[in-house]
Amino acid sequence: MLLCLSPAWLMKVPAPGQPGEAALLVSKAVSFHPGGLTFLDDFVPPRRATYFLAGVGQGPGRGREAAELARDLTCPTGASAELARLLEDRLLTRQLLAQQGNVAVPATLAFTYKPPGLLRGGDASPGLRLVELSGKEGQETLVKEEVGAFLHSEALGDVLQVAVKLSGWRWRGQQALRLHQRAELGPVVDTVLALLEKLEEEESVLVEAVCPPARLPFPGNPSPGPELAVRICAVVCRTQGDRPLLSKVVCGVGRGDRPLRHQNSLPWTLEVALAQCGLGEAAQVAVVRQRVKAAAEAALAAVLALEAGLSAEQRGGRWARTDFLGVDFALTVAGRALTPVALELNGGLCLEACSALEGLWAAPRPGPAADDAAAAPLVETMLRRSARCLMEGKQLLVVGAGGVSKKFVWEAARDYGLKLHLVESDPNHFASQLVQTFIHFDLTEHQRDEENARLLAALVRARGLQLDGCFSYWDDCLVLTALLCQELGLPCNPPAAMRLAKQKSCTQLHLLHCRGPPWPAPSLHAVPCCPLGSEADVERAAHQVPLPGVMKLEFGAGAVGVRLVEDAPQCHEHFSRIARDLQGEADHPGIGLGWGNAMLLMEFVEGTEHDVDLVLFGGRLLAAFVSDNGPTRLPGFTETAACMPTGLAPEQEAQMVQAAFRCCLGCGLLDGVFNVELKLTGAGPRLIEINPRMGGFYLRDWILELYGVDLLLAAAMVACGLRPALPTHPHARGHLVGVMCLVSQHLQALSSTASRETLQALHDRGLLRLNLLEEALVPGEYEEPYCSVACAGPSPAEARLRLLGLCQGLGIDGPDYPVAHFLSHFK
Repeated sequence: MLLCLSPAWLMKVPAPGQPGEAALLVSKAVSFHPGGLTFLDDFVPPRRATYFLAGVGQGPGRGREAAELARDLTCPTGASAELARLLEDRLLTRQLLAQQGNVAVPATLAFTYKPPGLLRGGDASPGLRLVELSGKEGQETLVKEEVGAFLHSEALGDVLQVAVKLSGWRWRGQQALRLHQRAELGPVVDTVLALLEKLEEEESVLVEAVCPPARLPFPGNPSPGPELAVRICAVVCRTQGDRPLLSKVVCGVGRGDRPLRHQNSLPWTLEVALAQCGLGEAAQVAVVRQRVKAAAEAALAAVLALEAGLSAEQRGGRWARTDFLGVDFALTVAGRALTPVALELNGGLCLEACSALEGLWAAPRPGPAADDAAAAPLVETMLRRSARCLMEGKQLLVVGAGGVSKKFVWEAARDYGLKLHLVESDPNHFASQLVQTFIHFDLTEHQRDEENARLLAALVRARGLQLDGCFSYWDDCLVLTALLCQELGLPCNPPAAMRLAKQKSCTQLHLLHCRGPPWPAPSLHAVPCCPLGSEADVERAAHQVPLPGVMKLEFGAGAVGVRLVEDAPQCHEHFSRIARDLQGEADHPGIGLGWGNAMLLMEFVEGTEHDVDLVLFGGRLLAAFVSDNGPTRLPGFTETAACMPTGLAPEQEAQMVQAAFRCCLGCGLLDGVFNVELKLTGAGPRLIEINPRMGGFYLRDWILELYGVDLLLAAAMVACGLRPALPTHPHARGHLVGVMCLVSQHLQALSSTASRETLQALHDRGLLRLNLLEEALVPGEYEEPYCSVACAGPSPAEARLRLLGLCQGLGIDGPDYPVAHFLSHFK
């Protein structure tokens, strides 16, 4: 992130192949480094910007130069002069909030001269009256009638004062405001007429109610001195999926008989400001905060809805968006309830006020620390949009298309502007029509992976594909993908590391011998096991591995064929059953039988089960997301339920993350997105297995929903040799609790009360979150989940109760599938 102190440090150059757009280059800037170090750097050659944010303006000076720099760029911009002109027109935004945002605004009478097209369309609400003027002169009679009617209208309620001010881009930052008593008709009319003479086209004169400060009861004696008023500034940011998120609230406190403005009052937290005015009860403060949050987020939602209907020219460029917004509120009483009333929207003033408040804790000192920076969600949005800019047009080879559960890949690729080329065994796969290039190739003979990698590399070269990266999210293709990357000279993990992680017994036995240094060593997390190739191996393993144990396929996926075995006879019985029923890929496609049906026996570990999804780059941990799994239906291990974020204590969560990280490094996995399954025992985390690819089932969707981080995009970036910029300590936006549906248990419900159409309709209404994992309702002895159904909530308890009620109503819950029991780990 670079700070440019002069427009001369930047220059625009025409973008090849993108007429009318320009790339932004940086020749000089201040750079920032850990430890508070800053440098003034010269860049030769200049660096290309992938995101631009500037204070833009129309008037003379640097604001106008910045506005020109921000216009029609090939990189994302977080503001433009065109958008700022709309946002800082008080009348336009007031109408917008009243119409779309469901936000309280002051009662307003507006005299507008040749209004812009966006303003035309009548009154927005009973408290907002627009009067269009054909000219600026000879309006005395009309103004007197309208002002008189407004001052006597019920919309003003108990208001004693009105303010007269100018509205329009030219007047931003100019505090030309006149206060009058409500009873003073003549002076109000005179002020309006005087200001009308200054109007230009698309500008307005506003007569608005001055919201009386909330009269808060002081405990004990009444407050000495003049009555105090509170002005609330809220910073709200656009996050993943164009969803508004309140970032921070800061307040100003001053005399109730004088206007409170930015930069003429000290910054306070909401709690302290309300206490200054006599409101100290925590529950009441929480109510005010929630109302401010709802109103501020609704304000940004209204602005984003307006922007969505604008052309690229009206926004100031194809990539121009409003990434954050400041909303100023007055706190008043409406209908006997404390109500934040939106006064105006701004670009940087509220963010500046928040920074001033954060500056109170800038120096290390004992006492309360400032919470997260107001700009933190904005920075995450900058990085997310920058990543999209970097990845747009990248050419990626995907090895293995996967099934219906991976349909999101192709939708996301189109959204991100990725150019995908696919290698797939099925010539009729639906994804063959959704990619730039389709290469039909038999990927199932894994004994020939090295030969196939050479053949595929030759096919890629013969087709002239200029690839930026190559990756796979399909278990069976991970080793082949690593070998292919090696042939093509593309970034990837060593094939030996992928082989080690792919074969479950090799993973555990290798890590058991990784005793450090460094310490704690991966051996602390490994579980004793024995590979099984024959009946003789089973007999030997039953005496070496403590029973009860777990038998599973060496190269399996989806917990198919995994079973708890109590003694040697059960070991032999299960080995024989798998050897008979699951001999090759045709017996159960997609679970790794193309690698053979060898098995292993490992010690059964008591404890709660968890998934840790990691993003690694160059052997460094960039991000980790921990989720909890419910108890399985023993003796099987098919997943039943899940919860995210984890309910573990912070220290336990950190132990899980570090255990997963150590195990990946121990196997030589240094770059990529990995899913690590662990159990938390009384002695710490124990490894179940490493999946050296993006987590399956619902995990990518949940992480994107809760944290705004797309594991698919992160995997694609790492495959291109680009380091994803991810939040180090991401905060979840809520909680998700989900349950799996199985055809063997839910065939009747899935064919009636919980049909695919019913579940999809509930998903579309936001009542549940559906992740479809299989296409057909086909029961079988060795099954994978058909779908995941989840509910969101502000707390795990609320999400859990919603899900339980839903499952009971849909027929998913029952005596043979007790959802309450599966959710019991999440209390």
